[in-house]
Amino acid sequence: MEKKILILLFCYLVHFASAQLRVGFYDSTCRRAETIIGQLVQKRFGTDRSITAALLRMHFHDCFVRDIYMYTSFLHANAFLRGFELIDEIKKALEAACPSTVSCADIITVATRDAVGLAGGPRYNVPTGRRDGLVSDSADVNLPGPSLSVPEAFPFFRAKGLTLNDMITLLGAHTVGVAHCGFFQDRLSNFQGTGKPDLTMDSALAARLLRTCGTTSRPLNRDPTVFLDQNTSFIFDNQFYNQIRSKKGILQIDQQLALDRSSAPIVSSFASNKNAFQQNFANAMIKMANIQVLVGKAGEIRKNCRVFNPKSRKGF
Repeated sequence: MEKKILILLFCYLVHFASAQLRVGFYDSTCRRAETIIGQLVQKRFGTDRSITAALLRMHFHDCFVRDIYMYTSFLHANAFLRGFELIDEIKKALEAACPSTVSCADIITVATRDAVGLAGGPRYNVPTGRRDGLVSDSADVNLPGPSLSVPEAFPFFRAKGLTLNDMITLLGAHTVGVAHCGFFQDRLSNFQGTGKPDLTMDSALAARLLRTCGTTSRPLNRDPTVFLDQNTSFIFDNQFYNQIRSKKGILQIDQQLALDRSSAPIVSSFASNKNAFQQNFANAMIKMANIQVLVGKAGEIRKNCRVFNPKSRKGF
């Protein structure tokens, strides 16, 4: 009963906060805000198409952890989080145009939306009006790992008010993603201590990845990376779902989406219908971007995304 009450309260708070966000929030205070963000994202995309994956990963962590910039010393995943310098560049431009107006949380949200569109993904309106947090607590870092089953991974998403369909949809962002070998290396030759590859992975793919990754563990900064979509690696499409249906999922959780009875029908639907996936993805991204947002007079508008404003810092 207590758990149900807490879930209902969380859903009410999410609805209350999201109701205060709106499309075009900055129209009267910083009319060119989204134009400035879009131009700088497009400039970066022109020289580095991998920025889409970097921003998606940052946005996911920012929504699940509350404030990714404040967690750089805590996140194991931070060793391969990229894109901070682009957010800094955007923030600098916005501070010059409209001082203390556009939050870092909104910059990450809008920049990610724009990068997805540039990569061929859905283009959608995103409500804005978020404010930046004042609290950082390492105890809040609780992210789903890449080796979980679907039933093990889903509670992480459900706790944030997301559905199973949302989880399957959001993991479709792996269509432009990469992963370090260390996150799936055991699947290639010694799955769960069996001394054999994971039989749910295509044998030819496992052999090819083994040549890239080897069997030796390495620090993340020296660990090779591979594309999670081995077909259209820089294009935001639905090929990820076709590949996991063909036993070509790189991460264990990705492959499990195609095998688990609860998720397999959704995977099949997205694999055969690109438009359905892209519409669901836009909806899931908007929903995820509403998790635990601060609005109104809560929090602050940070002048530098990497640090709290003076006399605002709490936590750690």
